[in-house]
Amino acid sequence: MFGYYLDLALRSLKRNPALTALMVVAIGFGVAASMITYSVFRAVSGNPIPDKSAQLFTPQIDSWGPQMNLQGEPPQALNYVDAMALMRAHAAKRQTLLYPVQLSLMPGGNRDLPVKAEGYAVYADFFPMFEVPFRDGSGWNAAQDESRAPVIVLSKEFNRKLFGDTDSIGREINLDGHNYRIVGVTRHWNPVPRFYSLFGSSGFEEPADFYLPFTRALDLKIDTAGNNSCRKITTMRGWDDWLRSDCVWITPWVELDNAADVARYRNFLQGYSADQQRAGRFGWAPNVRLRNVTQWMAYMHVVPPESRVSLLVSLGFFLICLVNTVGLLLAKFMRRASEIGVRRALGASRREIYMQFLIEAGTVGVAGGLLGLLLTAAGVSGVGLLFRPEIARLAHVDLSLVALTLAVAVGATVIAAFYPTWRAAHVQPAWHLRSN
Repeated sequence: MFGYYLDLALRSLKRNPALTALMVVAIGFGVAASMITYSVFRAVSGNPIPDKSAQLFTPQIDSWGPQMNLQGEPPQALNYVDAMALMRAHAAKRQTLLYPVQLSLMPGGNRDLPVKAEGYAVYADFFPMFEVPFRDGSGWNAAQDESRAPVIVLSKEFNRKLFGDTDSIGREINLDGHNYRIVGVTRHWNPVPRFYSLFGSSGFEEPADFYLPFTRALDLKIDTAGNNSCRKITTMRGWDDWLRSDCVWITPWVELDNAADVARYRNFLQGYSADQQRAGRFGWAPNVRLRNVTQWMAYMHVVPPESRVSLLVSLGFFLICLVNTVGLLLAKFMRRASEIGVRRALGASRREIYMQFLIEAGTVGVAGGLLGLLLTAAGVSGVGLLFRPEIARLAHVDLSLVALTLAVAVGATVIAAFYPTWRAAHVQPAWHLRSN
């Protein structure tokens, strides 16, 4: 019977091509507007590490005091003194500190000029904590952290730029005049949003070029290439004064497996802050936070407000298109009241009327979905007109978006057809047979 009703639907749609085209265009434009903005919203609001987002936490400690804070919240990063105190305590299963650095790759080989390279200074736990995938080699170990070893991990993209696709493990590169031995090359890895480094960044940058030991970066006095936020006006005469200052620039992360570990670490932070108060370093009550990945991204407002607004606007536009489609389907179905009356008089049940007209609406939805796919593909290439380039490049059409576009188009059209179909199924056969 499905094939029979489908044949009836195609014949009905061909009888009035202008009305059919109007419905298809309304559905196509409505679903395309929604899917274009959804593709951006999906990219910026997804969970970047779903299997561990509930086990990774970033601690915050109030080192500024209530007079300097924003709405009672501690600073979004740590100063050097507090960061190193957390590392020495080692109160978590795994822990790392990190900050962004920018170095110059010295000339060599086919390079006549230095090449700018951007990366992170991290601890060895960074790689297993964030599940960094490796193509060659691995990260360094805790002993190399302690010894401030001149080692480095390159990204796949940066390694290709320097050595092609060859194995570069054991080779050396020179950054800012210092040699580093390559111990690992990652696969493509760039979690979106880049949850672990949101202090002073949008979280949507290109993949990092390299990772080097945090302790080595400190030894070489490599300044941060990220945000450096200070509250007290002090005179800093050099590197050591900066490390002793209240300036926050280091992002800490810890791995905690269960609720008991989380509670224990939160108590540790409270105790540390209370110790600093008793020592006279803090003149205020302990004020700490411990947020996991999803809580941290929500707090940092990672999802751009324009993506939310545009998604709501496009959904509103789609709703208007569906309301218009309801009116068009109602007019189309009720014009066939006499046909429905004859079918009912010949024994067709209301269930069969429902099936016939819902299949016809589904056919319109499929056509609208195909048109919507074409418009979505064209629209995704132009999202840079509405969003920042680093966000616009994340929007893309994949199989999941294709399937969702078709499903939304067909499902929404069938739902919109329920009222017109209900009216059609309740046509009184006797009245129409007598009047015609």
